[in-house]
Amino acid sequence: FLIFSAAFKQCVVIDSCSFSKLSTFFPNDLETQQLFLFVSCVKQDNANELYQIFSDARQYELDTNPISATYAGNHKLNDRMPSVSNEQMDKNLNFLKSIILRLEMIQLNTLSKKDKINHKIFYRIVNSKIKSIEYKDYYMPFNADSGFHTGLARLYKAMPFKTVENYQDYISRLLDFPRYFDEQISNMALGIKTGISIPKIVLEGYEVTIKTHVVDSYEESVFFEPFRSIPNSFTTEQQVEIRKQGQQAVMDGAVKAYASFLDFFLNQYYPNARKTLGASELPGGIDYYKFKIEHFTTLNLSAQEIHEIGLNEVSRIRNEMEAVIKSVNFKGSFSDFLNFLRTDPQFYATTSKDLLKEASYIAKRIDAKLPTLFNKLPRLPYGVAPVPEDLAPKYTGGRYVGPAEGSKEPGYYWVNTYKLDVRPLYNLEALTLHEGVPGHHLQNSIASELDDLPEFRKDLYLSAFGEGWGLYSEYLGIEAGFYTDPYSNFGRLTYEMWRACRLVVDTGIHAMGWSRQRVINYLSDNTALPIHECTTETDRYIAWPGQALSYKIGELKIKELRKFAEKELGKEFDVRNFHDTVLGSGSVPLNVLEGQVKDWVASQKN
Repeated sequence: FLIFSAAFKQCVVIDSCSFSKLSTFFPNDLETQQLFLFVSCVKQDNANELYQIFSDARQYELDTNPISATYAGNHKLNDRMPSVSNEQMDKNLNFLKSIILRLEMIQLNTLSKKDKINHKIFYRIVNSKIKSIEYKDYYMPFNADSGFHTGLARLYKAMPFKTVENYQDYISRLLDFPRYFDEQISNMALGIKTGISIPKIVLEGYEVTIKTHVVDSYEESVFFEPFRSIPNSFTTEQQVEIRKQGQQAVMDGAVKAYASFLDFFLNQYYPNARKTLGASELPGGIDYYKFKIEHFTTLNLSAQEIHEIGLNEVSRIRNEMEAVIKSVNFKGSFSDFLNFLRTDPQFYATTSKDLLKEASYIAKRIDAKLPTLFNKLPRLPYGVAPVPEDLAPKYTGGRYVGPAEGSKEPGYYWVNTYKLDVRPLYNLEALTLHEGVPGHHLQNSIASELDDLPEFRKDLYLSAFGEGWGLYSEYLGIEAGFYTDPYSNFGRLTYEMWRACRLVVDTGIHAMGWSRQRVINYLSDNTALPIHECTTETDRYIAWPGQALSYKIGELKIKELRKFAEKELGKEFDVRNFHDTVLGSGSVPLNVLEGQVKDWVASQKN
């Protein structure tokens, strides 16, 4: 093929229909790529090209994001951190647009049904990444409880430490921290100038996530941990030299980077962060929030529609909560009952160990119930552990953390043991089922073990599907014999109410001008969440537009599909088969899930 490049003002002969060869010649020449693709797709096999696109995108991710590569079990770039410079972001944007062009040239009618779904999901993912870059999301690389810097203290757990080269990689990576942090700081500074920042009101106290790592001695740093247990197979000289280099790398690399970030945060970012709250107040804000709604719900819903769904759910759940209050013969108002739950010592553990023990006991009880709910269970085990101290003060009540691919780590259900007087036991059954099993651990582990999916779908996490399943898992506790204590059942309802309130307050903040205090009041008036958690959750919603919508929207869709299946199949309905169908293709957009469940129902009827 004779191809003319408008960008380079020259012709080049290419002897086969190979897109990779074209991109070598003209990596940023999109017009040339369009012309070439028109010709090449005539002869290319569409399915092969689709999987080549998947492969090329995966390789680009591994080549440009060393952290992602590490967690994927690829350790070739363990000696460095990613680049988030504006130049790199432009390169990423051009690459993603070239992927979209290639996807659009695929003749969908030639693909199998599975590959049409793969194409649809991948197109959505890539398009969402493009919009995220165009909206300058990378100017805000953190939210109210986590960010680019919060997971680095545990990055070493995904790295091997068997050889001298492994340690040298880690040392080089630590020394690359300052460059990486400087690029993040430059982006945040641009965000301040252009009005793209986290709202100031949610940043009070956030520096605790940074200053924990600004220490006076390497021995105080978690980043020194791998140097405490160097293999005995190393010579004495090697051990001494590695420790010496490690000490310097921790202080000159990691600690220096965090110190720089702390100084920037306290003296520049926090004082100058925007005073507004909603995403609608950002540049292009109304369209930006629409993008976030679609990104997190995977559905085409307006803010007003979601707001109304939330109000209806709040009303329904409130009636069920009132019935529980009546059943325990409580004398007083709804507000009085919430105050009773928040203040009575019987509902709180007195030590961190007691809270972890209770969570572990619940986890083992639900483990035993899984065969009644699922045919297929994952091989990977999970543990129960406290939220790390550097995260706990600004962190949510609990979260699931999966292992790096190829590591020897299990999954972990993290329980927040900070401020025990705001960690009620009546919520613990619902929290454990959501984060552990049958929630996120089971869901993510099953997805990672699927062998009939493209690689990009095995570790894919779409929030509406994942968090919708997590909330649905709380509901499954009823069928599994949990929530027999009325206070625990009220805890389940308050968690469901919490997620229903999110539909109201997230749209309230980002589309309707709600104040922070109005959101806190709405949560505290309608749920039994402690005031501390109402506050931290409010800050999370302000700093993370749209994410909070995914839970209830996803759960409602899963319940809707189950009701449909039960009605269509009648006595032939088996909940285990339904659950296997829902989880059997990994994380998918809700409209794709609907098609899969309906196909399964049709096959069962036949």
